[in-house]
Amino acid sequence: MGILNLTPDSFSDGGKFNNEKSALLHAEKLLKDGADFIDIGAQSTRPNAEYLSAEEEIRRIGNVISLIKKEFPEALISIDTFYADVVKFGYNEGMDVVNDISGGDFDDNLLKTVAETKLPYILMHSNSTYQNMHEKIHYEDIIVSLNYSFSKKINELQKLGIYDVILDPGFGFGKTIEDQYKMIDEVQHIGFEKFPLLIGISRKSFIYKPLGKHPTEINEETQNLHRKVLEKGAKILRVHDVAETRNLVREL
Repeated sequence: MGILNLTPDSFSDGGKFNNEKSALLHAEKLLKDGADFIDIGAQSTRPNAEYLSAEEEIRRIGNVISLIKKEFPEALISIDTFYADVVKFGYNEGMDVVNDISGGDFDDNLLKTVAETKLPYILMHSNSTYQNMHEKIHYEDIIVSLNYSFSKKINELQKLGIYDVILDPGFGFGKTIEDQYKMIDEVQHIGFEKFPLLIGISRKSFIYKPLGKHPTEINEETQNLHRKVLEKGAKILRVHDVAETRNLVREL
């Protein structure tokens, strides 16, 4: 899954692709480098990012989905949003997957809307509100806590008729560095082996901060961790550096 940020303020590539021409060119590069999905985000969710309305997300997305679908009809497109109105918009534009960092907690209509579209849904683990989503929680056992949270959410989703679910343990959202490395070491125990697991560790601070490096300087370390999670059963990697990750996948 290649990342396409339509944002001026994302932490490592903000402002690079936030117009239709540059977004389409970057989507083309992601696909040529070997991406299966393009994950479009109109709102940065880094710490202290500007909080946007659904209307502003839709404005930023504009015609990008339909343009990509026209040029590259084989491309799968996910929209990274927690708003029901953005899901409705994306569905009408031709999106394929909903990627929600909130687990439906930031918009009361989100999950009902996903059920109506019948689109696959990426369920990410995070804290319960936008305001505290980066607040570090000290878990007694992060794996147990993840699975308990996922089991409750999956039950809620299935009651609504949402069965096509991908799980994302939420690296970078309210977890300590130690817990995130434990998540990598024990990734095979996350998610009950019933649902595909998506791992999003690309340019995350738990990797680069302890090393004293910039987010764009940790590709080797990230690929080593990618190798580990793939060998333990992860199915999807959400990444900025598609070509390098595709080369790793080919080696396995």
